[in-house]
Amino acid sequence: MAGPLASLKVLEFSGLGPAPLAGQLLADLGAQVTTVDRAPVKADPTDINRRGKSSVVLDLKSDAGLAEALQLIADHDVLIEAFRPGVMERLGLGPADCPDKTIYARMTGWGQTGPWSHMAGHDINYLGLTGALHAMGAPDSPPVPPLNLVADYGGGTMFLIFGILAAVIERGVTGKGRIVDAAMIDGVPAMMGLIHGMLAQGRWSEERGANWLDGAAPYYRCYACSDGKFMAVGALEPQFYAILLEKLGLPESYRETQNDPATWPARTAEFADIFASRTRDDWAAHFEGSDACTTPVLTFSEAVQHPQMAARGSLEVRDGVLQSGIAPRVLPK
Repeated sequence: MAGPLASLKVLEFSGLGPAPLAGQLLADLGAQVTTVDRAPVKADPTDINRRGKSSVVLDLKSDAGLAEALQLIADHDVLIEAFRPGVMERLGLGPADCPDKTIYARMTGWGQTGPWSHMAGHDINYLGLTGALHAMGAPDSPPVPPLNLVADYGGGTMFLIFGILAAVIERGVTGKGRIVDAAMIDGVPAMMGLIHGMLAQGRWSEERGANWLDGAAPYYRCYACSDGKFMAVGALEPQFYAILLEKLGLPESYRETQNDPATWPARTAEFADIFASRTRDDWAAHFEGSDACTTPVLTFSEAVQHPQMAARGSLEVRDGVLQSGIAPRVLPK
């Protein structure tokens, strides 16, 4: 069965990071995605972000290459580019050079405007500017980057796709495209409504490692097991915390002080001693099927073998390469 985006034609000017992932995810849902490359690209199954795409090689600095690029743009619904602001314009491929119907999707870290818009940067730099990075890690250590998942892919790719699909819907009404200015420093704050709300209510401290979602609370953090592996505990709600206490053999009276920060250090130490008494897989079996919100922390190679991941096909091995399955599932009714 064709994917829901089978009628969508996307032209992606090849680059790194968020834009190629956006093209891959659109292709996963059926979009016809063509990358514009400067040189021939050898088929490589480890280049997962190219799956489902075709490629065309163009010299964009030549008259012939420019003319072909403009024709390709006219033949496609969406253009994706992730160069610094002004690069496409200097090539003669800016929004003003494209048909009115073109949805022109631009992916950057700093955005198309502002005093830093032409600076180089990476996920950690963009994340650092939003306030989010400061909140991650232990209180007595520097902030810890969450791989490059939050700014590059959460605040970047996902908002690029969101903007593209919003523009596709509108174009179905007006017949005109839009410029999608997706900036990671915009996308990350857009995901932080819960945190910003708690800051405004006085329920979140800017001190790292002092809040209920940053590892300070004993019921929302990871614990080391006897084999050096880890369990993830996320028993936020009182009813789930009660099950956690029961499974750990701890007094039910602890429920009364669940959200009292004064008790958190002692409770964390107590939980840590208990989890350290058994292996991760022993604990995983102990909590299996319960609502204690307590689960194993798996490595990349372990994750594909977990029964839940396997049942969903969340991860798969293609041509010997571990990678994601299709997400989201857009199923027939």
